Amino acid sequence: MAQTPTPQRADRRRVAAIDIGTNSIHLLIAEVDEQLRSFSVLLAEKATTRLGERDPETGDLSAEAIERAFRTLRHDRDLAESHGVEQIVTAATSAVREAPNGREFLQVLHDQLGLPVELVSGPEEARLIYLGVLSGMAFGDHPHMIIDIGGGSTELVLADGRDARTLSSTRIGAVRLQREFCQVEPLPPEQRSFLQAYIQGALDPAVAELRRALRPGEAPRLVGTSGTAMALAALAAAEDAKPALKLQGYRLSKERIDQLVAQLVVMTPEQRRGLAAINERRAEIIVPGSLILQTAMGMLGARELIVCDRALREGLIVDWMLRNHLLGDRFSFQSSIRERTVLHLAQSYGIDRDRADRVAGHALSLYDQTRGLLHDDSGDGRALLWAAAQLHTCGKSINISAYHKHTWYLIRHGELLGYSEPEHLMVAAIARYHRRGLPKKRHESWQLIEGREERRTVAAMALLLRLAAALDRRPAAVIEAIRVLPAEAGVLEVELIPLEAPPGEAPGELSLERWSLRSCAETVAQASGLELRVREP
Repeated sequence: MAQTPTPQRADRRRVAAIDIGTNSIHLLIAEVDEQLRSFSVLLAEKATTRLGERDPETGDLSAEAIERAFRTLRHDRDLAESHGVEQIVTAATSAVREAPNGREFLQVLHDQLGLPVELVSGPEEARLIYLGVLSGMAFGDHPHMIIDIGGGSTELVLADGRDARTLSSTRIGAVRLQREFCQVEPLPPEQRSFLQAYIQGALDPAVAELRRALRPGEAPRLVGTSGTAMALAALAAAEDAKPALKLQGYRLSKERIDQLVAQLVVMTPEQRRGLAAINERRAEIIVPGSLILQTAMGMLGARELIVCDRALREGLIVDWMLRNHLLGDRFSFQSSIRERTVLHLAQSYGIDRDRADRVAGHALSLYDQTRGLLHDDSGDGRALLWAAAQLHTCGKSINISAYHKHTWYLIRHGELLGYSEPEHLMVAAIARYHRRGLPKKRHESWQLIEGREERRTVAAMALLLRLAAALDRRPAAVIEAIRVLPAEAGVLEVELIPLEAPPGEAPGELSLERWSLRSCAETVAQASGLELRVREP
C-alpha cells in the first residue's frame, strides 16, 4: 500500500536527488522554498552498493552489483515518492560511465523502475559538486579549491562564489586504487611509494590546469567533500577533547592529515574495521583515498583542509532549482552556464557570432509563431533550438562538404556543461538535420535519440532551424522580421520584411532569401504535411 506523502506548505516544492556512485548510492530529499529561493534537506540516505567491483575480464558491471543497485534504487524511488516529490533527478558517475554495459543498466532502470538517469561526464560531475559545495559554504570573492575523492574518480575544481574557473576529473578513486594496488595490506613501503608516484602522475594535468587559472597573489582555500574527507575528519574529531557535533566546516591541518595517513597505512584491514569513527566499508578503502588527498594537498601547496558535507547530490538539487528559475543573487552568474558553454564551444570552432545570432533569432521567431502548426512543444525545445542554431555551422571548421554531419560529431563530442546527456544528443541532432535529408532509422544521430517525445522535438526543432538557416544567405543582415501569416488549412504562409533602408536609399531586395526559403517547401511538406508559401512584396 502506498504511503501518504508527508504534509508540505503550498509555497514549498519537494524534489529528490539520487547519486549513483562507484562505491555508494546517495539519496537526498529536499524541500525548496520558492520565496526564500533556498532548500532544506528532509532526508538523506546512503547505501553501499559497490558498483565499482566490475567484472575483471570484461569491465562490465557485475550481476551482483547490478542487483544491489537495483534493490537500493527501487527503495529510494519508493521513499522519494512517499514524500510527495514532484521530480527525482538522478545522476550516474564513473563506474557506470566506464562500464561497457553501463547504458544497458540505465535503460533497465528506466524501463523497470521508471527512473531516467543522467550519465554525467567527469567535468559535469565536477560542476555539480561545485554547486553542491556552494550551496553549503559562503565563498564570497575568495577562491576555493574543491577536491572530491570518489570511488572511481577524483574531481578537482577551482572556483569562487561567482563561477567555477576549472573543472577536472581524473580516473583515480578509492575503490579503483584499492582494487588495483592494495592486494597486500599493510602496504609494503615500496608499494606505497609506487602508489604515491602513480597518484601524482595522474593528478598532475589537473593540478597544472588549476595553477594556470590562479591569479597573481591568490591563495585559495582547499575544501574536501565526500567519503574520504569526511572519514578523516571523523577520525580526527574522535580524538578531540570536545568532539564536533557536525563535520561541516571541520578543519584539518596538513600535519594532522599526515599523522592520520601514517597511522592508517600500517594497520591491517581488521584493525581499521575496529575504528569506531568510520564504517566497515570505508575502512576497506580509506588508505588509497587518504593517499590521494595527502598527495593532492602536497601538490597544491595546501596547508589546511576544510570539510564540506555537501557534494554532488546537493548539486543536483541546486541544478534543478537553476533550471526552474528558482535561484538568483550569488547563483545568477552560474545559472547562465548553459548559454556560456554553448558560446564557448562556438568560439572554439570559429563560428561567426553575428550570423549565428541572426539564425538563432529567426529560428526562435518561427518557433514562437508556428506553435500548433510546425510544433506543439511545451517550451523545453526552444532552448535546445537556440543552442543548435548557435552551433549549426561548426562542422565547417572541418570541411564545407556535408558539414552538417561534421557538426553533429563536434557537438556530440564537445563539452556542453549544464545539459543532460539526452539534451546534449538532441542539440547535436537538431543541428545535424538542419539541411539535406530528414532523419532515417539507420542514422546513428537518430538512433541515439531514444524517446518518442525526444525524437518528435528533434524533428520539429530541426525543421525550424532549416527554415532559419535558409534565410542566412549573405554576410550582412537584410531581414528585419519574419511573419507567419494566417492562411487556409494545410498552408504555412511566410512573409519576409526587409531592414529599413537609410534615408534616400531603396529598401533591401530579398529575392535570394525568398528563393532559398521556397527550396524548403518539399521538406516542409514531407515533415509536416503543410504547403509552404512565401509571399511576394
